[in-house]
Amino acid sequence: MKRIFLIVLDSFGIGEMEDAASYGDVDVNTLRRVSASSCFHMPHMRDMGLFSIDGVREWFPAWEERQNPKAAFGRMTEASKGKDTTIGHWEIAGVISPRPLPTYPEGFPEEVLEAFRNATGRGVLCNRPYSGTAVIQDYGDDHMKSGDLIVYTSADSVFQIAAHEEIIPLEQLYAYCRMAREILQGEHGVGRVIARPFVGPKGGPFTRTPHRHDFSILPPAVTMLDQLAENGKSVIGVGKIKDIFAGKGITESVYTGGNEEGIEKTLAYLKKPFEGLCFVNLVDYDMLYGHRRDVEGYARALSYFDKRLPEITAEMGEEDILMITADHGCDPGYMASTDHTREYTPFLMYGKNVIPGNLGTRKTFADIGATVLQYFGINQKIAGEGML
Repeated sequence: MKRIFLIVLDSFGIGEMEDAASYGDVDVNTLRRVSASSCFHMPHMRDMGLFSIDGVREWFPAWEERQNPKAAFGRMTEASKGKDTTIGHWEIAGVISPRPLPTYPEGFPEEVLEAFRNATGRGVLCNRPYSGTAVIQDYGDDHMKSGDLIVYTSADSVFQIAAHEEIIPLEQLYAYCRMAREILQGEHGVGRVIARPFVGPKGGPFTRTPHRHDFSILPPAVTMLDQLAENGKSVIGVGKIKDIFAGKGITESVYTGGNEEGIEKTLAYLKKPFEGLCFVNLVDYDMLYGHRRDVEGYARALSYFDKRLPEITAEMGEEDILMITADHGCDPGYMASTDHTREYTPFLMYGKNVIPGNLGTRKTFADIGATVLQYFGINQKIAGEGML
């Protein structure tokens, strides 16, 4: 029974790409930055070959390159134009995006807002890039008085709608997000429309609730998820995977409240019989630590995953393969912005039938999706080159 467990450590970059400066990123390196923290300990990832990857071993003199790594290891290059979660995951699944998804540093144009107001029957507050925790403090009281929706964005390709759960019930907020998703197509096809519910008394303070929900744009082409599902394989999404792919190609999914729950759900699926892919996103690195420029928190979160890694490998069967990678960078020590950073990502592939060794620097994240299909003997209709 063949199974692949593909774990994305969201935003775990390993050094700036050659074109990083054109994205506004200079001297960015998520791994190097967090490794300087006293909270950073990744002996199990080291043993798999993390510090032997191209471009990593050169600037890690404190780590001796292992002569006998336990995994196949490589450095992944993002071929797509962009550095966001959606485009990164799409490329992992075999879709290379020739242009970045639209962003709105000056807020959304009136044509979008007018269509949104007409659809919802409600006004709009804010309409500019904003911190998600700050925007509800600054606009929450006005929202409660008027019923207008707080609409804001970030450096990512997102249209975010914040609303108080007592003013706008969750299902109504989700319905407004679906309306926005229908409006935001074509030229204004943002990667995600995100529901951001919050609670709190009049006047504040306000706090966000765990009822966030993402409404993603459909992938523009066939993905390895589609091909797996078409060939009768299970495609299990853990975390926000289902949202990223708008449910396309997913046969089963479970949401998580953070990295710890994501690891627990992965361990649970390791104990269940199925043939196919378990695709996991661990989002805390990006959401809680990268964007908030918290080096120590990022280091602790990586160390926690490394500590739990032996539990994952211990549950693996004879034909199981574990893949560990990332979708972009988000250097928590880079103070020029709080955006993602344009970086190479790591790739580790481990299993009893995997030959350890250096896979070099790959031309695209899509090599991961191609390798998944290769393992299941499926003729690929996606970009990328298999690495088996």
